[in-house]
Amino acid sequence: MISSIDNLIVGYQERKFSPTEITEWYLKRIKKLNPQLNAFITITEDTARQQAKSAEDKMTSDIVKELLGVPISFKDSIDTKGILTSNGSHLDAERYPKEDAEIVKLLEREETVLLGKTNMYEYGAGITSENTNFGDIVNPLNPKKTAGGSSGGSAVAVASNLCLGSVGTDASGSIRVPAACCGVVGIKPTYDLISTRGTTHLSWTLDHTGVIANSVKDTAIMLQAVTRNVYVQDNSFKLTGVKIGIPTHYFNENSEIEVRKAYEKTIHQIRKLGAQIVEVDTSFLSDVVKVSRTIGTSEMGVVHMERIAENPQLYSKELQQTFKRSKGISAMDYIGALQKREEWKQKVSQIFSIVDVMMTPVMPIMPPGVEMNEKAFGNETLGDCMVRYTNVFNLTGHPALSLPTDTIVHSIPISVQLVAGHHQEVNLFRVGRAYEQYILA
Repeated sequence: MISSIDNLIVGYQERKFSPTEITEWYLKRIKKLNPQLNAFITITEDTARQQAKSAEDKMTSDIVKELLGVPISFKDSIDTKGILTSNGSHLDAERYPKEDAEIVKLLEREETVLLGKTNMYEYGAGITSENTNFGDIVNPLNPKKTAGGSSGGSAVAVASNLCLGSVGTDASGSIRVPAACCGVVGIKPTYDLISTRGTTHLSWTLDHTGVIANSVKDTAIMLQAVTRNVYVQDNSFKLTGVKIGIPTHYFNENSEIEVRKAYEKTIHQIRKLGAQIVEVDTSFLSDVVKVSRTIGTSEMGVVHMERIAENPQLYSKELQQTFKRSKGISAMDYIGALQKREEWKQKVSQIFSIVDVMMTPVMPIMPPGVEMNEKAFGNETLGDCMVRYTNVFNLTGHPALSLPTDTIVHSIPISVQLVAGHHQEVNLFRVGRAYEQYILA
């Protein structure tokens, strides 16, 4: 059974199987498992078969693109021409875009095979895998635990091998949190490295387009194909000379003991790979979730302004409450939050003049149960707690990668977050691949 892009590419090169054979295998698997997992809203059988046939015809060409015939999916907030793009909402249950999003065009250029559009939290406005319109998404590692959101369907599709890679979006942690909940790799690259054109915005200031895959190398292969940057490099998987920053504040506060233990173990493992561990000052961070929410909630209210005025009752109760909060945010509060964003962007960037990569936990807690009735810390809501460590880097725009460790609790690996300087994704992949190889050895 194929479970990685890397292995698929080798299999194609050695003519062990063809794109049409692989596509039929995946379509059959999706039909079998999706009724239980609810990872896909739309399965694009006809499109997939046409693209697979086209890829197969080009296999004899002198120039074969790296992602030729690779089966992927897109989050359902990313426009696909003539294919339902619902945003996880019944308001858009009849929405068929007239044009592909920019990222779709880029991956079609690479001759990928589109298997379908993945389920998500309505309009990307939540961090769980709930969806009252198309049904909740089920975590394949532990059905009692949330699969995370809002790109939950993408993470589940990859984790259950219903596709080899998926494109999602991330405004507070919506790629990294579900990747962590489902034990796969997810990257939110540098702000605007991948265009969000043709994607329904939650917040144009915070939105990022990124990738979820089963391994660091697969994630690098996908990002490399769409950016034309070189991320896949042959190395010794040693980290000699690499400086890893460990934050002294904020990212080590109010977290569960299992998370702290896994994080400390990973620091020890990274050190054994030859990396130099350096403490970095992050004491300037405070009220991060509040700043993020001020920007995101304000901008979401603007994105949906016309519909809210016409039919507010068509939105879920949760979104209606979000829109009410949006109206209560003053221009001064919004501008103040944008100023704080600029201040933090500069201060976090200064950290990367000292270290190559900073490492934090992805979440302060283990993935909560699907009922979401657990408590966070103090007055903190569970949702705010889940994005406390991730939304910092949506504000600053630095690339961040969610990486599973070898510590497993309730059948789910605890993940760490690797962060690098702007446009230094190559550092994330170097550290991530070295650690991945270490725990697999």
